[in-house]
Amino acid sequence: MATLIGWLEHVGLYAIFVLVLIEQIGLPLPSYPLLIVAGAWSVHGGAVPSRIVLVAIIACLLADGGWYLAGYRLGSRVLKSMCRLSLVPDSCISDTEHLFARFGTRLLVVAKFVPALGAVATAMSGVVGASVIGFTVFDLVGSALWAGSGVAIGVAFHDAVGDVLDDLAGFGRLGLVGLGVALGAFVVYKLWRRHLFFRELKMSRISVSDLMELMQRDPEPTVVDARSAATRDREGMIPGAIALEELGPQHAAVVGHGEVIVYCACPNEATAARVAARLKALGFSRVRPLEGGIHAWEDAGFNIARAGD
Repeated sequence: MATLIGWLEHVGLYAIFVLVLIEQIGLPLPSYPLLIVAGAWSVHGGAVPSRIVLVAIIACLLADGGWYLAGYRLGSRVLKSMCRLSLVPDSCISDTEHLFARFGTRLLVVAKFVPALGAVATAMSGVVGASVIGFTVFDLVGSALWAGSGVAIGVAFHDAVGDVLDDLAGFGRLGLVGLGVALGAFVVYKLWRRHLFFRELKMSRISVSDLMELMQRDPEPTVVDARSAATRDREGMIPGAIALEELGPQHAAVVGHGEVIVYCACPNEATAARVAARLKALGFSRVRPLEGGIHAWEDAGFNIARAGD
């Protein structure tokens, strides 16, 4: 552990700030273990725990404030770009939308403890126009709990942390290689799970221009919005679309062999594809996701139906 303590004495607080900032931006870099090590370092003559926690909180607030501002100015499109940074992007938008609709900015208190949720929840706060004061308070509490718990674990179990680090150091380069292999295996596992997810949901998409053409025919296709109710109310819907929760097995006979088009606002239409597969199981014969989702529809210049229109 002496080698690591020597490194931390030179660049400890700077490294903590940079690594926490990078993770909170959304990149899959686990900085929480570093906070635990930093807590153990504080017991062995390092920076006091309060300074470590303060540095981590400042990094969190800077990254979160940036995502809040991006969400406020750019809207839900920033969520789609953000999720591409994650190793598990394909459901993070829809999952966060439903959680945020239920808990609001209170979700920020625990968001950092859930992979792929923290950064998306902060951007979602800006998208929905949450109060700056409310956002700051809950984000500050969440950041303090997240950083403080990591440092506290390191302080409480400093001997165990030191033993683990000493054991790794005893293996020399072999220990570093083993740690690198473990991290690499984790990333490969996540990528493989993602590959299996897409293979399972592989199905033909329909473009927005083809959908518009279908909507001019008789009978018209059934268009289903798979987003949350709060998102539909805020951003509108494709004209004539119905909410997913309004569609059930009883509609299968009515729709018959007509087209059912499902759309969302997720990367790669992941939510729409999952919903389409579920509708097929309910008896809907021809179901396809809309390529590009509602954003592609807007970009093509087609109308959006909004509440009150």
